[in-house]
Amino acid sequence: MPNDRIGWVVDVLSPGASEQILEIGCGHGMAVAMVCDRLTDGRIVAVDRSATMIAAAKRRNAHHVAAGRAEFHTAELASADLSEACFDKAFALRVGVFARDDPTRELMVLARHLSPAGRLYLFHDEPSRSADDVARRLEAGVRGNAWTVEAVLTKRLDGCDVACVIALPPKPNAAADGPKR
Repeated sequence: MPNDRIGWVVDVLSPGASEQILEIGCGHGMAVAMVCDRLTDGRIVAVDRSATMIAAAKRRNAHHVAAGRAEFHTAELASADLSEACFDKAFALRVGVFARDDPTRELMVLARHLSPAGRLYLFHDEPSRSADDVARRLEAGVRGNAWTVEAVLTKRLDGCDVACVIALPPKPNAAADGPKR
């Protein structure tokens, strides 16, 4: 995945210097490095289900870990121990559960850990599908779980259209009621 795609992701995310950010499916940690370059007293927590990817991400970001700006966990989001963490923003790039599966469990975790003004940024592309089709599937997953879609963006990068859905978590009483289908 070339850097211009991740650069666009980080530009759209626009991390503030003091923000608390969660990355779902961090892979080799390239986005973590770019986010950390914009943080001063903020922090990013990154999860990935692959221990190999987490090890690579930790190596790539060793200086950010040492400075307290980056933290890594080997786990799937639905079972990750995020303790009492509260994030200003969460994002995922090419995490299939949001585009192809039922993201109910993951969205419940995110609703618990995003601040009341927090935002979820879902970036996804599939070479065999249009960005509009991918965006519709991302939107259906979040809307079906009582989230509000704030914006839908698309961008052509590396010969492929990338979709981004920015969503707000359900209001606390809606989250208690569970997903709406």
